[in-house]
Amino acid sequence: MNLILKLLSTGVSIGAGIVSAKLLDFLWTRITGNEPPRDNDGVLDVNLRTAVVFAVVSGAVSQAIRVLTTRGTQRAIQRYQKTPEVV
Repeated sequence: MNLILKLLSTGVSIGAGIVSAKLLDFLWTRITGNEPPRDNDGVLDVNLRTAVVFAVVSGAVSQAIRVLTTRGTQRAIQRYQKTPEVV
């Protein structure tokens, strides 16, 4: 059962990462009115300040998602270990 919980934890983390990336792209477009900075065939068409701000925001969001999913899965594992027959 421990393997199943680890796989579930990995799946939740990946899913949350994908959802947060899509949400960040959507919010960036809504707030700034521009598409998020992307490297298109080696050409980055934004200024350095915009690219750095996007990188910092993206990194902060990804770390927050990582911490939240790790804490959530750890709580779920602890809850399961206390009452495995109920789950």
